[in-house]
Amino acid sequence: MRSKPLVVDLDGTLIRSDVLIESGFAYLKAAPHRFYEPLLWLAREGKPGLKARLAGATNVDVAVLPYDATVLEWLKTERKSGRTLVLATASHERYAQAISAHLGLFDKTFASNENVNLSAHKKREKLVAEYGEKGFDYAGNSHDDVAVWQSADRAYVVNPSNGVERAAREIGNVERVIESRPPFARTWAKSLRLHQWLKNLLIFVPLLAGHKLSSPDLAIAAIVAFLTFGLCASSVYLLNDLLDLEDDRHHPVKRRRPLASGALPLTWGLGLFPVLLVGSFTMAWFFLPWRFSVVLLGYYALTLAYSMFLKRQVMVDVVVLAMLYTIRIIAGTAGVGAQLTFWLLAFSMFIFLSLALVKRYAELHSMKERGLVKTRGRGYVASDLSLISSLGTSSGYLAVLVLALYIQDAKTAGMYRHPQVIWLACPLLLYWVSRTWIIAHRGLMHDDPIVFAARDRVSLAVVVLCGLVFWAAI
Repeated sequence: MRSKPLVVDLDGTLIRSDVLIESGFAYLKAAPHRFYEPLLWLAREGKPGLKARLAGATNVDVAVLPYDATVLEWLKTERKSGRTLVLATASHERYAQAISAHLGLFDKTFASNENVNLSAHKKREKLVAEYGEKGFDYAGNSHDDVAVWQSADRAYVVNPSNGVERAAREIGNVERVIESRPPFARTWAKSLRLHQWLKNLLIFVPLLAGHKLSSPDLAIAAIVAFLTFGLCASSVYLLNDLLDLEDDRHHPVKRRRPLASGALPLTWGLGLFPVLLVGSFTMAWFFLPWRFSVVLLGYYALTLAYSMFLKRQVMVDVVVLAMLYTIRIIAGTAGVGAQLTFWLLAFSMFIFLSLALVKRYAELHSMKERGLVKTRGRGYVASDLSLISSLGTSSGYLAVLVLALYIQDAKTAGMYRHPQVIWLACPLLLYWVSRTWIIAHRGLMHDDPIVFAARDRVSLAVVVLCGLVFWAAI
């Protein structure tokens, strides 16, 4: 049995997260109108004051933090052998003590307070005063931990950031390196939600509806608009995931998202989302008409409002989701200089409202299957299922009605030689809307409905058949 205590860092070592960033986004989500206050606290009271203020103003659920399973198993083994375990962290003592109490592994806890930021040299001084030089072993992950390893007997390096392992080995006391991170490329792809870029294919709809797909210049403009919107959307997804960390961890599927699960460090998400946003608007400004930038700005503002508070308002959330789908079509018209018609706008709003309600219905259905009564972070209850189903199917059928009325419009006759052929698309859409809702009712809708449709063979077959119908009508 080793006599020397094992001291363990928290952020990035015991948990794949950072409590300061977690509490910062929890505060921003709870009080978005006070977004400036943490900056004032940092300027006036320094980092210790900021941590103390955020700890007092937030309530991060330590039970669902992304604990590193490999590190936890190792600590449990050390604990069973009779070794003294100590938690030493730069996070505020309120959260450090809560985590220690939750895990029940640690004999002592050292943490920051309103006067001291227990990091790097401050942490080393505290541990040396408590256990003496070389009187403890230490597990950490960052450059701040290098100073502590200099006074530790043995160093345990956990998922080290760039250059940390090399710096630790230069000290000469590395006992073990623990690597438990998932593959880098797959994590990035999941965090950017590249599969959700399928929704941005809606940008090409105005080009198809206006029979302008054969124009190389317009096709290139649409592709640039697609990429630009994708970067903006990925930026939004990252920000949304940072704001929804705790809610996602309580969700059976969303808890596996890279930021919520800790597969992607919060600092990377925090740094990447503004880079993507700036890149998106830079591309839009230099390569696309100014109207596209205006639409893109509107999309970002509405999405930000949705992430902050609109998603918690009953029915407002699904109307906003429908608008966000429709904005992609509006962006397509702005990007290629096409005209947005009344019929396309009306059809889009009704069909996308139906799909937004499908998405909410699927979440409620899953919640009910787990025995829950109310959605977390939403305003819905299980008894809303039947009403949402009625509203969603009605909206979907109204979209088909809009298509039928479009056939009779005088302008349609000028665009198509055989407009009556378009009637064949109506039963196809009636079938697809009905089938989509039946799938949701059976609890088989596990993804965004647009993404589901892009992967579903039957849905793709309906799209191809509808395309052939419109081609035959030309």
